[in-house]
Amino acid sequence: MVDILYDEVPKILEATGKVSNPWPNVDAHSGALLTYFGVNQFEYFTVLFAVSRAIGTMSHMVMARYLNLPLERPKSVTFERLEEAISKAK
Repeated sequence: MVDILYDEVPKILEATGKVSNPWPNVDAHSGALLTYFGVNQFEYFTVLFAVSRAIGTMSHMVMARYLNLPLERPKSVTFERLEEAISKAK
């Protein structure tokens, strides 16, 4: 099913002329797998994806605390800061 998606979906989306990147994303794979395993309530696909991400994040946080690592607090980054960092790196 995923092979068919990669073959056919880009052709259909490119034909509309409205899509800049017609390649299927991870949702195409996960949707095909969930359907294969009998999960056919499409409204739950996003929920399952979000729950799996949350479990991964929580397990990372638990391990970080167990190993006595500092908490990670990513800072907000603006385009100006990125451009400045890139220009300094050159």
